[in-house]
Amino acid sequence: MASETLTPAPAILAWTCFAALVANIGIIVTGGAVRLTDSGLGCPTWPTCTDGSLVPTGRLGAYGVVEFTNRMLTFAVSVAVGAAIIACMRRHPRRAVLNKLSWTLFFGVVVQAVIGGISVRTHLAPIWVSLHMLVSLGMVALSYVLWVRSREPDDAAPTPTVQPVLRQLGYVLTAAVGALLIAGTIVTGSGPHSGAKLGDPGNKRFPLSPANATQLHADLVFLVVGLTVALWFGLKATGAGPRVLTAVRDLFLLLMAQGVIGYVQYFTHLPVLLVGIHMFGAAIVWAGTWRVLLAMRERKAVPAAPTVA
Repeated sequence: MASETLTPAPAILAWTCFAALVANIGIIVTGGAVRLTDSGLGCPTWPTCTDGSLVPTGRLGAYGVVEFTNRMLTFAVSVAVGAAIIACMRRHPRRAVLNKLSWTLFFGVVVQAVIGGISVRTHLAPIWVSLHMLVSLGMVALSYVLWVRSREPDDAAPTPTVQPVLRQLGYVLTAAVGALLIAGTIVTGSGPHSGAKLGDPGNKRFPLSPANATQLHADLVFLVVGLTVALWFGLKATGAGPRVLTAVRDLFLLLMAQGVIGYVQYFTHLPVLLVGIHMFGAAIVWAGTWRVLLAMRERKAVPAAPTVA
């Protein structure tokens, strides 16, 4: 009886999981701010800010404050993920998938902290900075799935809402968007925004031409847009429900907005504000892609068995 009393209401559980999603998107935005303000080595050591201080000292200036603030926001993500873990574990009856997803997010936070430390100690080597971004995007996907699953009635096998071939196309689209995001980190890792200010040692870049990296990224954009359009027409032709059609339409609109921002930032020589918006948009596009994939199936509550008088 006591455990049932402490069980969170379904709305509280869902909102707690949604908060974890927002926090994981937010840390991408603040991490982008660190990079775009050249504050990546504002705190030159890790886990402390300097060899002799846990917090930034006056000589580090605003760069140290920006970098240290981003580090502190990791605790905000930890709190959000911790709250989701508690809510999932207090649910009655317990659902194993919610516990697994929420605890995986926690281990993701730990991994991110380690990768962030390696990034600093390697003076912002682009491979580690890129991996830092990609793990964050992986956590966005995990937290989105957690949020969706927290609003479902149970863990029964889902019922497909689309034709099998379209489900497969959804998987291909998800993989293509993942490749697009990887290419995006390569573009950034070969471009001018290393995250280090003038005089810092962290100016290593990928040994690629920024123009060639950008062309690869653009080619993948065309592929993703084409797959999205093909999926929408396939769903429309087979009489798919409005839920999945709306999800695909919204993803297409997000891709168009991202494309406009991408081209504008390219032809205006990568202004930091547009690059930051583009990074935020990447996280939203990724969440929108998983929204499409998860809209291709549904779980309905199983009716309770009638009681025998």
